[in-house]
Amino acid sequence: MNTVMTVVLYILVAAIFFVIGYFTQKIRRNKKILTAESKAEKLIKEALKKSKETEEKTREKLEQLKREQRRGFIEETKAQKKHLDLWEKELERKDKDQKRTKDFLSQKEKNLMAREKEVQKEKEEAAIKRKRYTQLIEEKNKRLEEISRMTRDEAKELLLNEVKEEVENKAIQIENDTIAKAKKKAKRKAAYIITEAIQRCAPDIVIDSTVSSVSLPSENMKGRIIGREGRNIRAFEKETGIDVIIDDTPEAVTLSGFDPIKREIARVSMEKLIKDGRIHPARIEEIVQKTKEELDERITEIGENAIFELGLPKINDELVKMIGKLNFRSSYGQNVLQHSKEVAYLMGVMAGELQLDIDLAKRAGILHDIGKGMSQEYSGSHAEIGADAARKYGESPIVVNAIAAHHEEVQPESPIAVLLQAADAISGARPGARRETLEAYIRRVEELEKIASSFKGIKKVYAMQAGREVRIIVQPESISDNGTRELATKIARKIEGNLTYPGEIRVTVIRETRAVEHAE
Repeated sequence: MNTVMTVVLYILVAAIFFVIGYFTQKIRRNKKILTAESKAEKLIKEALKKSKETEEKTREKLEQLKREQRRGFIEETKAQKKHLDLWEKELERKDKDQKRTKDFLSQKEKNLMAREKEVQKEKEEAAIKRKRYTQLIEEKNKRLEEISRMTRDEAKELLLNEVKEEVENKAIQIENDTIAKAKKKAKRKAAYIITEAIQRCAPDIVIDSTVSSVSLPSENMKGRIIGREGRNIRAFEKETGIDVIIDDTPEAVTLSGFDPIKREIARVSMEKLIKDGRIHPARIEEIVQKTKEELDERITEIGENAIFELGLPKINDELVKMIGKLNFRSSYGQNVLQHSKEVAYLMGVMAGELQLDIDLAKRAGILHDIGKGMSQEYSGSHAEIGADAARKYGESPIVVNAIAAHHEEVQPESPIAVLLQAADAISGARPGARRETLEAYIRRVEELEKIASSFKGIKKVYAMQAGREVRIIVQPESISDNGTRELATKIARKIEGNLTYPGEIRVTVIRETRAVEHAE
């Protein structure tokens, strides 16, 4: 019983606290609502106040803008009015100009009409004069035919022949100008022409000039030269710059290249490797480098020996090396060093006979072809290159000019230069010097003279300088000065087509008219 009463009592107390809490929360909410409403009313009042102030400011700004716009409109209206006044004045001025132009054109039209009448009158007068002139020309022609005993067609033919000759002379002059321009462009095509010439020249000459052969102790050596997967032969070709050709030729390999010095290095190196037996890339590099040093010393020694044989004073070391390099060069099958020594001996003999400086003459002779040893390194003819090298290393101006002029590319300035031309021609032209028999040489010179004599108007023909030049003397009444160029070109083309010869042949056509009279 007591327990039930206790429970009921707890329930009543809990209910009382719940009621009290509920009403307390309600009172608090009502207070918050009242507080929020009062704050809201206050904010609304402040917003309304600010809105009125903003509206008043906006109204004042609008009024100010209206006043400013009104002032701007008035000013713009004044400017437009001023502009319109200017346009009105400009239009008035243009109207006046158009009126003046109209008056001027009217006057011009009147003048043109008057001029047209004058021109018409002049045409009528010209027609009358033309008719009269035609009659006079016919009368003159009849009179000329009676005097000259030539018909009009005959006179026309004579005139056409004269005009034809004049046109031909003009064409030849134009051709000469074109040839002169073409010669200026010739050097640009030199490399291409040389390549074509190498491809088209005789195979036996190419082989002799570009190939060296190395003997092998056995066929097994070919495999060792090639090496595993070709590494030895690749290393050798890379170091020397020379192609190694291994074919079916028994117990021999072929070395091919245009540079004779590199080919000599390759030949000596290959012989050393075969003799040594140790053939591998490292050994190849070592042997080739050592051979290059030895060949450099050998070149210097060859040059010094040539100078010693000629009994010349000291020559610059670089020039001595250039002379030594000539031992590995050939020209038309003739060893260039032997040719240079022969020229130097000839120069010494001729200079002695003429009481000139013998040593100076020999120096010019031994140095005249040093450009042939440098032609792959420098551009230009070997005479120009050699003269530049001699000048660079302190040779006498007489020697420099003699080298430059020995193929008549420049004018000789001393007797030494003229002697060098003669000595060079003698050494190169003697039978056997350049792989040409005496019979072949005589036959070529006769054929050369025969070709030159086959043209009309030729008086005399001379083959000179061992067949390197042909001089033609023409009849002056048959060929004009301009015609000599055309004749020289035709002869040169016919020689190229019908004759085989080393080097080049100069064709010189000479026309000379002499008038002799005696005063008594």
